[in-house]
Amino acid sequence: MTDEDVDLLRALHQEHGDALFAHALRLTHGDRQRAEDLVQETLVRAWQQSHLMDPKYGPVRAWLFTVARNLAIDAWRRRTARVGEIITDDLPEPLSEVDEAERAVEAWTIAEALAKLSPAHREVLIECFYQGRSVAEAAARLGIPPGTVKSRTHYALQSLRLVLAEMGVIR
Repeated sequence: MTDEDVDLLRALHQEHGDALFAHALRLTHGDRQRAEDLVQETLVRAWQQSHLMDPKYGPVRAWLFTVARNLAIDAWRRRTARVGEIITDDLPEPLSEVDEAERAVEAWTIAEALAKLSPAHREVLIECFYQGRSVAEAAARLGIPPGTVKSRTHYALQSLRLVLAEMGVIR
């Protein structure tokens, strides 16, 4: 592995690692170990096929998410193809294409709503809900007291509800 390869993997992990891990957690239905393995395998594929990460093929994050999803489906298929083997930690059946499309629209809607929040409210929601950090971790990362994280989260969720209602998403 060359220095360029190391730099590429480091940059990919820095820019997309947290989002990719959150996506992998959804694909594995909360199994952190499998999600970590999925992220690692996705980054290995990115390294092996770095020529496919050209902007002419589309956004890198979308490519990484697609690779992770395909790897999750492959893992699920391998486990379900084993006849007579007792598997206690099966991956659930992968989401259908319709579910994926609905989730994409939902994600865009939430992103649009988050963009309308104040920066302080947006950052606390991203830390706690999208990055999966605890109140203490979010407080340390944001440089504010834990109580402030709790109150900002409360008011941010109220503001988010109002924004979503204004957008016609909820009543």
